[in-house]
Amino acid sequence: MPRSLWNGTVAFGLVRVPVKLYTATESKRIPLRERHVNDGAAIEHRRICVKEQREVPHGEIVKGFEVSAGTYVVLSKEEVAAADGTEARVVDIEHFVSGGEIDPAYYERTYYLGPGKLGDEPYRLLHAALKRSGRVAIGRFVFHNKAHLVAIRALEEVIALHTMRFADEFVPEAELERPAPGKEPTKLEIETAQLLLDQLDSSFEPDTYANTYRDAVMELIERKARGEAVEPPEAVPSTGAGDLLSALKASIQNSGRARKRTGSSRSRAPAGSARKREPTREAH
Repeated sequence: MPRSLWNGTVAFGLVRVPVKLYTATESKRIPLRERHVNDGAAIEHRRICVKEQREVPHGEIVKGFEVSAGTYVVLSKEEVAAADGTEARVVDIEHFVSGGEIDPAYYERTYYLGPGKLGDEPYRLLHAALKRSGRVAIGRFVFHNKAHLVAIRALEEVIALHTMRFADEFVPEAELERPAPGKEPTKLEIETAQLLLDQLDSSFEPDTYANTYRDAVMELIERKARGEAVEPPEAVPSTGAGDLLSALKASIQNSGRARKRTGSSRSRAPAGSARKREPTREAH
């Protein structure tokens, strides 16, 4: 059983729900460690004071904010915690919204909420209300010295809490370095692309997607451990502007052959769409 990361209260109206926060995900990253290439020894990262040129113990380290060049305001952990105010342990729910209104780009990390001490009854009430309404609670709380916007929703048996990004944390699209717009795609290219999308249409089943990159890295490690030489793969050329239509047609043909081999039919194009696009089928 995982240990709780945070104990507090979810508040909506005058209702208080004691809760415990648990991690809902775990990292599957391969633990690659830094090593000295000459002798294979481990690498240490030390905290060095740039003024005294000596290693500083953890107890002498504080955090500060530069208010002007060379001038810092130093804050202790207790002072940072005081900024949370009296509601430091409260997830304050402000609104209930339809889950479909939330752009997935706002979601950050996922946690589970479990009932806290004497919180079983109000916890079950909140879970039932969220599940029956199909709504998502939007609120905010402070966790690990950072303010979070959160979305709280009901799963089958428990409540999930998703930390979210604030709107001002997004980089405006206008700031991106993009080339000047070129030729617009033709009607035939768009319709052919739509045919490919229809062929690849499917329901989302997360269990069908495996981390093949992690498997490939582990295989590479095993090969090198056996003394095999590993050559980097050749770069895959990008699709040229004049090759878009032919690449789309080939993709549709490959997708059709793959479906025949597996015996599956993923396409779920709306009724009548085939007749509407019939003139373009000659192209592939």
